[in-house]
Amino acid sequence: MTLEKTRVLIAKIGLDGHDRGAKVVARALKESGIEVIYTGLRSTPDEVVRTALQEDVDLIGVSILSGAHRTLIKKLFKVFKEKEIKDLPVLVGGIIPEDDYQYLKKIGVAKIFSTGTPISEIVDFVKSTTAP
Repeated sequence: MTLEKTRVLIAKIGLDGHDRGAKVVARALKESGIEVIYTGLRSTPDEVVRTALQEDVDLIGVSILSGAHRTLIKKLFKVFKEKEIKDLPVLVGGIIPEDDYQYLKKIGVAKIFSTGTPISEIVDFVKSTTAP
């Protein structure tokens, strides 16, 4: 796979209405040559997985600022299991307490980015994760 064909889904799951960070990350990924599909606000885990499958993405990035990350990401991985998805990396960004990192990684999250993470670090991680 070449970088030009890398496709990333950026999602906002749940009732969180703050999407500035998700849009900043989406733009940075686009500017680095990655194709980005943005789900918009208030998506459900089912909608995110359906879109990821329809768009044949290489990675999902979820932005959560609402504090519901444990519940929402667990639901996302439940849908993964139902759809027998095993090798689609999921990144989570937003306001995530460090105490929850271990839990999120245990259920399958590939990487967690807290608020204030340099955008270049996110772009570099996505490129290295989706590189052939």
